[in-house]
Amino acid sequence: MNNLMTPEDETAFQKFHGGILRRTGMGNKLAVLVIDMTNASVNDDFPTGCSKTGKPCVCAIKGLLRVARSNGVPIIYTRNVCWAEEDGTPLKGWYKIQSLDAPTKAEANRILREIGPHDIDLIIDKAKPSAFFGTQLVSILNFMGVDTIIVTGMTTSGSVRATVVDGFSYDFRVVVPKECVADISKRSHLVNLFDMDMKYADVMPLASLLARISNHLSQPRLLAS
Repeated sequence: MNNLMTPEDETAFQKFHGGILRRTGMGNKLAVLVIDMTNASVNDDFPTGCSKTGKPCVCAIKGLLRVARSNGVPIIYTRNVCWAEEDGTPLKGWYKIQSLDAPTKAEANRILREIGPHDIDLIIDKAKPSAFFGTQLVSILNFMGVDTIIVTGMTTSGSVRATVVDGFSYDFRVVVPKECVADISKRSHLVNLFDMDMKYADVMPLASLLARISNHLSQPRLLAS
């Protein structure tokens, strides 16, 4: 991040980091959120897609999901259904989003097969950036006893960040494995990872998270939750 900050920025953030920033850590029950990993986000064939960053993100998420499933961690997917009303009128607030015909819209909202949901997983359709806004996600997580959410998906500066901020606002512990999120813009990706790590979440390498999950889930207090 040094190439994105002025010397004054670095001085200010070093003071902030050394003074009040603490890692949130993990609580008693984890859940993985897979945000908008659909054709519309990942594939260049769609106006909002970016294969260059999306495909590596898919591979990273696949590894995380393998570990999560083997440890019984619940997985919740979201799909962004903001494209248009049935009459072709953009949903309120999404005037910049291109309208799509019904067959194209269905394909746009298809979750990538490589990381597709299993029968036990949940899928939430949302019409706004955050997975929490206008959905039952909070109730679902509370019912499951979840206190820590691992947020993955696309895009870092959009739906991922909105979900992270709302998750923090609902008092969940939030973890973001940096290889498991992606953006069209590298600069936006890096800046938003930095901001989320400073304020709302623990941002860490996937390898570190996987090690922490294995260690964390081996503790007896989690097996009883």
